[in-house]
Amino acid sequence: MNVFNINNLVRENVKSMKPYSSARDEFEDFDTADMIFLDANENPFQNGVNRYPDPQQCSVKVVLAKQKNVNTNQILLGNGSDEVLDLLFRAFCEPKIDNIISLPPTYGMYGVLSNLNNIENREVLLSTDFQPQVEKILDAVDENTKIIFLCSPNNPTGNSFTTESVTTLLEKFNGFIVIDEAYIDFSDKASWLEKLNQYPNLIVTQTLSKAYGLAGIRLGICYASAEVIAVLNKIKPPYNVNELTQLRALERLSDTDKIKSEIASIIAQREELLKVLVDVKFVKKIYPTEANFILIKVDDANKRYDELIAKGIVIRNRTTQPLCENTLRLTIGTKEENKKLIEALKKIGN
Repeated sequence: MNVFNINNLVRENVKSMKPYSSARDEFEDFDTADMIFLDANENPFQNGVNRYPDPQQCSVKVVLAKQKNVNTNQILLGNGSDEVLDLLFRAFCEPKIDNIISLPPTYGMYGVLSNLNNIENREVLLSTDFQPQVEKILDAVDENTKIIFLCSPNNPTGNSFTTESVTTLLEKFNGFIVIDEAYIDFSDKASWLEKLNQYPNLIVTQTLSKAYGLAGIRLGICYASAEVIAVLNKIKPPYNVNELTQLRALERLSDTDKIKSEIASIIAQREELLKVLVDVKFVKKIYPTEANFILIKVDDANKRYDELIAKGIVIRNRTTQPLCENTLRLTIGTKEENKKLIEALKKIGN
């Protein structure tokens, strides 16, 4: 692997900037029961949310660090994964100069954020079996390529990328490899968090929106080296994760048995749906999945989408995405919801 130096990737203005120091950053003391806070211009009347939240979300990070076997200084929390991804652009990509690489079909926000930050997005299509074309990716790299985004398990395809392809990119690319693991809890593959200390250019993002069922609180997680996290902490908004989100996250993270039970139920329902789809006449192909959804190729995606809408079932039509002509994406619901989906598929398939 090439010698990796984070200082070669950080934007010059970020290197020299001084982060905003909030009142809660300047006073750090866990024994605050008898303290009177007159430092942050807050409303003094207690209602549960009249005080600013912990800007570093220490309590949540302690729990995550223990569960994921990382250090707290290797964690950054954001207002959804989208904020985390945006911070990576802002910290490491110089507008109008640098570029990133994404691998369509994939999560659309990589492209949106590259446009927002005025960064070139070099798209290298996945192979026909939805795997990274490593040599083509490396051929697209130049001295201004800062980040390669890998979504694994991938959205909308549902498959994970091979260990060999990801390892090759980590070892041959001297920028950041960001592995988006939003759906990792539904896969039997190990998280790349296990390799976090082995590769200084590895960044892993996860979320509480999918397996943890907390899409509504918007909490995204970035795992990286302490050096990378320190850079991101310089530029993140001071109170980017609100108090209610932190409290709800702590409550949910403590209920590990329920989380495991729900994940197991979703996987079981996924397997049941896969069995049924084989006999649906208009389904032409069922793609392998390690996520909480299934991508299928059908005879006419627009027609089948409209027919399911008419029966009160909303799915995602992905036919406009590269390599996804006439495909539909089906999220795994509850047992009752999947039963209604199966009934609808059988009726419109006759």
